[in-house]
This record gives sequence, C-alpha cells and structure tokens, in this order.
Amino acid sequence: MTDFQFKPGDFVKFRLAREELEGRVLESSDKDVVLVKLKSGYNIGIPKENILDCVVVEKFKEDKVREIVPVAAKGKPSIGLIVTGGTIASKLDSRTGGTAPLTDISEFARFYPKLFERVNVKKLSVPFMIASESMSNEHWITIAEHAKEMLNDSEIKGVIVTHGTDTLHYTAAALSFFLRDLKKPVVLTFSQRSIDRASSDAELNLDCAVTFALSDCAEVVIVGHATQNDDYCYALRGTKVRKMHTSRRDTFKPINCEPIAKVWLDKIEFISSYRARDSGLTKLDASFNDKVALLQFYPGQQPDILDYYLVQGYKGIVISMSGLGHVAVGDVKHSWASALKRVIKQGMVICAASQTIYGRLNPKVYSTGRELEELGIIYLEDMLAETAFVKLGFVLGHKNWKGLVREKMLENFVGEFNPLLTE
Repeated sequence: MTDFQFKPGDFVKFRLAREELEGRVLESSDKDVVLVKLKSGYNIGIPKENILDCVVVEKFKEDKVREIVPVAAKGKPSIGLIVTGGTIASKLDSRTGGTAPLTDISEFARFYPKLFERVNVKKLSVPFMIASESMSNEHWITIAEHAKEMLNDSEIKGVIVTHGTDTLHYTAAALSFFLRDLKKPVVLTFSQRSIDRASSDAELNLDCAVTFALSDCAEVVIVGHATQNDDYCYALRGTKVRKMHTSRRDTFKPINCEPIAKVWLDKIEFISSYRARDSGLTKLDASFNDKVALLQFYPGQQPDILDYYLVQGYKGIVISMSGLGHVAVGDVKHSWASALKRVIKQGMVICAASQTIYGRLNPKVYSTGRELEELGIIYLEDMLAETAFVKLGFVLGHKNWKGLVREKMLENFVGEFNPLLTE
C-alpha cells in the first residue's frame, strides 16, 4: 500500500480507478480508511487500497486569528453580551469536519464584525461553553445572574444571549421567570448552521438580535429567522415558543400566540402587545426546585412510574397528556386514577399540559377529564409543557409559597398562557 503524504486538514485530489475526487481530509478513526469532506459538504470514506494517486492541492494551515480588540466609540449604544456555546459561537474545524467553539472576543469580533460596528459591547461574559442539551437549572441561574448585572448597568440598553438551539426555549422560559421587574430587552439568539457555512443563519439572527436589544420592548425573547430565506426575523415571547424542526433555519415558532415583532437589520414592526422599556432596576428571583419532572403519557403506560418519582423524592410532575388533558382511567387494568390519588395525597404536585402543543386543555368536556380534575390535578390551560416544567420548578422553589402552588401555577406571571381561548 502506498504511503501517501497528506494529513487531516489538507485539501487533496484523489485518483481512483474510475473517477477523481477532491476534498478536505478529515481525521479518521480507521487507519485504513481516508475520511474526506467533499465540496458538496458530504463526508465519504475511501479505503486507502482504492487510492491510485493523490495530489495535495493545499496544505492545512492553522487558523491564525488576527487580534481584533473592539474599541468603544462615542455615539454608539452599549449592550451586554453573554456567550454560552452552541452553533452560533462555533466555527468549522477543518481537521475533524465538525465545529469548534469560538474561544475569545477576537474570534467573535472576526466572525461578527457588524455587531461591533453597530454597538459597543460594554460587558462580555462567557460563563461557560456547553451544548444546550447538557444544561441544567444551575446554568439557567448563572445566565440570569450575569444578565441581571448587565441590565442594571445604566449605560447598557439591552442584553443578548447566544445559545444552542436544542433547549433554548427552556432557558428562555427560565429567564422569563427569574428576571423580575424587567426594564430592558433580553434577547436570546442562535444559529442552526455555523457562521463559516454559506447557508449560515447566524449573521442575520445576531444582526436582528442587536436591533431588538435596542428596542422599546422589555421582555425575554428569542430572535431568529422567520422564514427559510434571509429576509427578516421574528421576536418570540420566551414562554410561548418551541423548537419545531431539527435543522430548518426558521425552527422556532410561536405557540398559541402571535410573534411580538418582525425584526430587520434597521427596523422593527410590532405585531402584538408587549411590556415597554422603563427605568429602574431588574431583580433576580432564581429560586428553583430541581425535583420536578416532565412526563409524556402514552397508550398502555403503567402508572407505577409515578411511584418511582415519589420514592426518588420528586415534588412535582408535569404530565403531557393526550387530547384535552387525559390519561387512562376507568375500568382498565392500567388506570392511573388510584396512583394519582395516592401520590397527590402524599404531597406531590401533578400538573397537566397538552402533548398536542397547539390548543387548550379543558377537563370538563369528557368524564375522564372531570375525574382527573377532581383528583387534584392542576390543568395549565394553553401553557407549553416545557414552560410548565420550568414554572413548576420555579414555583416549588419558593418555600414561602407552600399552600399556594395551585394559585401560583395558574397566575399569569409573564404571558405563559392566554387568559382567553384563542383559535
């Protein structure tokens, strides 16, 4: 076998028996297979024994980051920026074919120069760099702490949080509850594709996030592509939004409500009502009980799962129920009625959310719902299951609210449910 002189990261032209291929060599776990990223973006594996010849077109060079230190300029508004990881804070790693995090302010400024042209980033915080699926309530609290400090700086007009997409809507809900008496915008933004890809959504999302961070709207919102095209973004209320597609650039959609606004680089068109910017200080209320769970009901599911959570010391469960808010009851061997009655009697809080996503729960239409409501289940109207999960942890985290859990879960803190039925 010929020992070809190429290394991961090199751009190489291969001659095979019946064709020629060009691509960038990636790191491979199999010494007998060359892994190549083609110009199309697809990765293929080529057995070394099939390679007749190769030419290294371009040797890999380490990406030397030109030192860019943004300088504050008079006349530009100031914002706070919190970077937590995710694709929007990543770049392509030519040797692995994957993405690697942007590691410092210089790299961020190099990839997103428009941000620093439009505003002064008075405070930049990188509390952690982590994939959003690995986050917990402790990370939400940390982000909220950093945001509160920035929001209470009189020169900062608004705060932008860059974040991975997978659990972004959980974080948006958490910040909505944790940041009390909010006086300025808190904008979470993201990208589905890294900035060095031609189809990246990162730049438009961040540009529109800046526009909204300077707006009159003092709410926690997610700002990102409204369509598949690079035309404008939506600003979506942090408690009424959900990731609805694994890879589309317009993955986040408003649920049971309208977007707050359409956002462009240079203007905003408000669509629905919002809390206006005001003077004063934002307070932090990040009490959270992590002994809560989100459970999806499915046909034939045994109710003994409730006993597992009870034994493990959980204090509350949000059950994502079928239809208008149903689980199996009545004369069936897997009825949940007695198990729910038992765990509720022992102090566990059980809330109902809908697994249909759109629409509103109504336990009074069918006898099943009436029976479940009589057991003490709290029906959360049109609140999203993910938002309900975060809110339940928030409510149970306040020991002084003991005895008021039902009342607090049904109190509309930050627009997490619509008080009237909407179709």
